[in-house]
Amino acid sequence: MPDQTPLQACQPTLESLPVTADAIRQDIKQYQFYHLGRILKDCPPVYTYRALAWTLRDRLMSDWMNTYARRDLPGKRRAYYMSLEFLIGRALSNHVLNLDLDKTARASLQDFGHSMEELVEEEPDAGLGNGGLGRLAACFMDSCASLDLPVMGYGIHYEYGMFRQRIENGYQKEDADHWLRDGNPWEVERTEFIQRVQFGGRTEHFTDKEGVRHARWVDTSDVLAIPFDMPISGYRNHAVNTLRLWKSTATDAFNLDEFNAGSYTEAVQEKNHAEHISMVLYPNDSSENGKELRLRQQYFLASASLKDALRQWHAAGNSDLSKFADDNVFQMNDTHPTIAVAELMRLLMDDYRLDWDKAWAITTQCMAYTNHTLLPEALERWSVALFERLLPRLLEIIYEINARFLRTVSMKWPGDLDRQRRMSIIEEGGVQQVRMAWLAIVGSFSVNGVAALHSQLLRDGLFRDFVDLWPDKFNNKTNGVTPRRWVAHANPGMSALITREIGDGWVADLSQLEKLKPLAELSNKAFHADWHAAKRANKERLAALVKADCGVEFNPDALFDVQVKRIHEYKRQLLNVLHVIHLYSRIKKGHMQGWADRCVLIGGKAAPGYAMAKRIIKLVNSVAEVVNNDPDVNGRLKVAFLPNYRVSSMEIIAPATDLSEQISTAGKEASGTGNMKFMMNGALTIGTYDGANIEILDAVGEDNFFLFGLRAGEVDALRGHYQPHTYLEQDHELRDVIDLIGSGHFNPVEPGIFDMILGAILSPHDPWMTLADFRSYVDAQNLVSLAWHDKANWTRMSILNTASSGFFSTDRTMAEYNRDIWKLRPA
Repeated sequence: MPDQTPLQACQPTLESLPVTADAIRQDIKQYQFYHLGRILKDCPPVYTYRALAWTLRDRLMSDWMNTYARRDLPGKRRAYYMSLEFLIGRALSNHVLNLDLDKTARASLQDFGHSMEELVEEEPDAGLGNGGLGRLAACFMDSCASLDLPVMGYGIHYEYGMFRQRIENGYQKEDADHWLRDGNPWEVERTEFIQRVQFGGRTEHFTDKEGVRHARWVDTSDVLAIPFDMPISGYRNHAVNTLRLWKSTATDAFNLDEFNAGSYTEAVQEKNHAEHISMVLYPNDSSENGKELRLRQQYFLASASLKDALRQWHAAGNSDLSKFADDNVFQMNDTHPTIAVAELMRLLMDDYRLDWDKAWAITTQCMAYTNHTLLPEALERWSVALFERLLPRLLEIIYEINARFLRTVSMKWPGDLDRQRRMSIIEEGGVQQVRMAWLAIVGSFSVNGVAALHSQLLRDGLFRDFVDLWPDKFNNKTNGVTPRRWVAHANPGMSALITREIGDGWVADLSQLEKLKPLAELSNKAFHADWHAAKRANKERLAALVKADCGVEFNPDALFDVQVKRIHEYKRQLLNVLHVIHLYSRIKKGHMQGWADRCVLIGGKAAPGYAMAKRIIKLVNSVAEVVNNDPDVNGRLKVAFLPNYRVSSMEIIAPATDLSEQISTAGKEASGTGNMKFMMNGALTIGTYDGANIEILDAVGEDNFFLFGLRAGEVDALRGHYQPHTYLEQDHELRDVIDLIGSGHFNPVEPGIFDMILGAILSPHDPWMTLADFRSYVDAQNLVSLAWHDKANWTRMSILNTASSGFFSTDRTMAEYNRDIWKLRPA
């Protein structure tokens, strides 16, 4: 039986350290002198940051340990959130806010010669995520702690983030993001909870003394998973949850015999191979080695986490495995961790000697799956050959799951071989593939989408066969974002204004923002003036960032038009660029009717192997170079591409944005969360009828949202007979835009570099149908310009967007997960 956790000794309740400015000041000095060996005089800010971080972590520790202790009881139900990404950003300011220590911490820093803002800048963004998926997971963790839900996050302790993006001659260049180079003062290494993870080897079947057949996985190449815990503080409620991140290492540092024999490279080869698993976020999987490493990451996360959850459950005094599903639920964030279904079966059968039926009953009562994509190519598929080489025992279990499942399908639809082929976890063909999303659906009791339209499209399309079989298994949980980071922290000016009018209860209950609606009326001129002033101050802050990072001057009085998100064709940064070129063409032709000065900001990373996305970045930068330096434009239009878009830059961008671009091809964006952050901060949305845009539109009303474009059903109906040239023939302004690109106006010294882009959008096989939405998009943008001229009404709409955003708090999202799926009891 696993050892008892030391945290069970945390009785009685641990007392908190004092939180006065003097006590914090003294502890900072102690850390600087005794831990860092730095004297107070002329101490660089990075060391003061670390000392402050440790000082605040000390104040979290008693709440952290007490939170765990009061949940570490027999029969206490817990949830585990498994995700390959947690884009948590910076921790310092978030903990200061949650601990209500902003004024105290600032006062404690008076002797050190550094402001809080300087110290915050010393903290690197945690390189634990790529985009919306990881940021959502971070918001989920924040809300679970603020709701005091017993939820532990499981992820990977990546040494390097995805990459640091820089722009060179307009092209994306990738540098290693070694965010852990100087360590992480917020984490605690828990070597007592190391887990062993197996790879390779073979399966050995045997019969025990009672004549029961069993299997064991032998001759494996093992790696160790070392847990590093990070505190996730709740909002002023003394609850601190845990984000546990697994670092991979070899079972032995190196082979001493080979080292002594002079084979130095071979001696450390096993160590290096093991450490690669947690070395970098999302390896490029365009090669076979990349695919293998990514599958190793996914299994490493699932296996270490499940073993740890079983250990915790036993350590809390539980022993009857038939009750394991009563006490535990695992939420799999997208398809990446869904190998957990087969791994839990392996652990229950091979390690705990349960028979298949008992193990399957437990597994299917505690696994839950969240899908985040409508793109079939984004669903994880792994070749059977790779599985067989890397995870042979798991493949055997998946085969058995599939065989039993297909018998269920056959009983439901006798003789329907085509349906069996569609629903099989093993996809037949030239190369057999394991469909990981199918494994997740079969092995889970709950499958949810992340926006109303997304969930409906899953039901009607991608997962329709499974819905026919298990209609009650599928549900929707519309995403949200945490108001603590994205409003209270990111937008202090607007937050103070809101609190002045309606009190500070909205930070923990965002639905209270409804109270702002009467203040949106045009008669409230004083409030409008204060709102506008807060927005302008935010725009000045963003203009300074754009100047520093892009060298482009943004006028805070112009319309700030922003699209920041991962660069992908379905998100249609291209459509945005086409509109920018259209505006530029209008200026050159003197067509200035209804003109509104506009600053367009685009940012986001392209996957290193995604050639088209990288060429779109080049187009944005090339257009910006021409527009910003054309004397005819004279500042009426500015364009900038913000390099290395990340959480900390979004904290500046969202409060300053006037117009939020959410322009994906309808039916392709599962939800989006950037749209919610912008809305909360008073931006107006221009968007398609897609993802959570629909719910934003419903919340704020059509009069306060700029809707355009085809709907998902219309996109599907057009597929197969889409003719882009028809749109060119009918729209001379679109023709002018395409001609400007084709003429080389934006790339005079690099001829032909945008031919691939033109070829894609002019192709009848363009799945994103960019040109089909051009005219509708331009018309909607013209309405934006007209609305911008009426500053009073624009401010009214801005206030209404914030006032209507309460539904999009992750507090609401997590309450729904808990009510319908997890069924946890807050302490």
